[in-house]
Amino acid sequence: MASREEKLFACFPAVSTKEWEEKIYADLKGKDYERTLVWDTYEGFKVNPYYRRENLAGIGYLDSMPGQYPYVRGTKSMGNNWLIRQDIVVSDLETANKKALDILDKGVNSLGFIFEKRDDLTDGNLKLLLKDIPLEEIEINFESIGLKYNFTNPFLDYLNNTEADKSKIAGSAGIDPLGYYVLRGKIDGDISGGLKSAIERTAGLPLFRIISVNGRFFANSGGSLVHELAFSLAQGAEYLIKLTDAGLGVDEAAANIKFNFGIGSNYFMEIAKLRAGRLLWAAIVREFNCICEDSSKMVIHSETNSVNKTFYEPWVNMIRTQTEAMSAVLGSADSVTVRPFDAVFENPSGFSERIARNQQILLKEESHFDKVADSAGGSYYIENLTAALTDNSWKLFLEVMDRGGFTEAFRQGFIQDKIKSVVSRRNQNIALRRENILGTNQYPNLTERKVKVFDDSLFSPVDLSEEGADTETLKLFRTAQPLEALRYRTDIHSLKNRRPVVFMLPLGNTALRRARAQFSCNFFAVAGFEIIDNNGFSSAEQGVAAAAEANADIVVVCSSDEEYPELVPEVAGMLKNEILVVAGNPECRPLLEEKGIVNYIHLKSNIQEELKRYQHMLFKE
Repeated sequence: MASREEKLFACFPAVSTKEWEEKIYADLKGKDYERTLVWDTYEGFKVNPYYRRENLAGIGYLDSMPGQYPYVRGTKSMGNNWLIRQDIVVSDLETANKKALDILDKGVNSLGFIFEKRDDLTDGNLKLLLKDIPLEEIEINFESIGLKYNFTNPFLDYLNNTEADKSKIAGSAGIDPLGYYVLRGKIDGDISGGLKSAIERTAGLPLFRIISVNGRFFANSGGSLVHELAFSLAQGAEYLIKLTDAGLGVDEAAANIKFNFGIGSNYFMEIAKLRAGRLLWAAIVREFNCICEDSSKMVIHSETNSVNKTFYEPWVNMIRTQTEAMSAVLGSADSVTVRPFDAVFENPSGFSERIARNQQILLKEESHFDKVADSAGGSYYIENLTAALTDNSWKLFLEVMDRGGFTEAFRQGFIQDKIKSVVSRRNQNIALRRENILGTNQYPNLTERKVKVFDDSLFSPVDLSEEGADTETLKLFRTAQPLEALRYRTDIHSLKNRRPVVFMLPLGNTALRRARAQFSCNFFAVAGFEIIDNNGFSSAEQGVAAAAEANADIVVVCSSDEEYPELVPEVAGMLKNEILVVAGNPECRPLLEEKGIVNYIHLKSNIQEELKRYQHMLFKE
């Protein structure tokens, strides 16, 4: 057979955008194109249902290569290697050291030591903590839950008493006084002087970064990706301003800043976020007249978010963190932490920590995500998302700077108000089930029961505000908390009382009764009630008798709107103390309400408010 070269699909005629649109409009059969197919994001821009080559027109960075300014395609020219990081909360130095050595043998090459309290850390303490850890071969990071401690002095003292090659020591000190302000509401000490002193002291550690910009705080307090990017960039710019005003060179200042971003489950958008972040940071540093172009490279650590994780069906968190880790890696993060699936409600188990490590190892060893630099590059969709995030984040960044910079904008409440507006919208969408949290507001596990008593703080936002805080602080929370609190309340009530029973009473129209029974089962299961589903009954008498035998607390009539005027009053007349609920929002509702039938559930019901109301009735409060 003669060899020949042909273009793939050359025998098919090209299809224009106009032809695609005509086909789409025909298939929509009169439905509104914008409402049906265009996605209105929390980030403030719309996403089209498809993109073509023509949509790349006007995007200015497409000719750049990986490793080249403005680094939208990553800071590495070859491959996409990243560090697998695991954090260890240090309560006992020897125990933390033992754990560190153990996980270094299991695929981890970046350690994060998180200190609950400093307890005057010294080089002597560090001898216990860092014993036998090969500092020249891994990355070492220090962080404090208090966010204000400076670990550079004891770490440097420790290194001076070792033979370690300081030029090979990579990691970070995790100092973030503006992050402290965001969560605590107070500026702690002299930011400029303290940071400048720490940077000058560690000048012999070129791979060790002193300052952390914790964008994850904005993400885990409910902000959008644009919020996370814009506010992080404004925070980073403020650090540059403070340090250069204090006499430090911009190259030295920028080379000591590390960005810690959260990663959520908005898969393609999160990839684009990291790409947009590098582009904008490179532009900001260049505006400070850096001498070395490498100084404008954004170093990124990504950590899977907690805001979208769940207490019920926590195993689903593994699926969430897997896609999040993929987003971080494909977005070319320099290091990644996958938080264990049970981390939101307990100290992670050995099993959950192993799973979290292996999620990244699989991406390297089996999926080879480390082999290709910027594999997302050129994607019509991702390049357009990157451009949209860049434009919207830059606009918000400029708004912050026009208000006097990050600290002043935060003191005025501007940043908090922006985040709260998205939180309010998201909470409403979750309560109306326009946005789904699997296992929480949709498809809950009917057999899952919590029999252990947990602290109520698990279901409330975390307020770390200090006494005398001079501004409102950000509150870290999880979007599932309000609905989880409802379900947990049922579980705790049922430890000493009978669990409420919801009985499905399908009648009449076979298709509609089945669909409405499934909807109703899902609806009431969100509150942790016991659900009794049924295929259907031939008469109201038969259904009501079965409900009485099941000792039902709530009876849900499931039928068609046309049959409700006759069926619902008939069922109501035979019930005793059971709460009658109608599945749907029928036109005959006013007539039924006149007869005292007042409970309805349907697609537009606020599930949180409705379930709270039924709990109030059932628990006799």
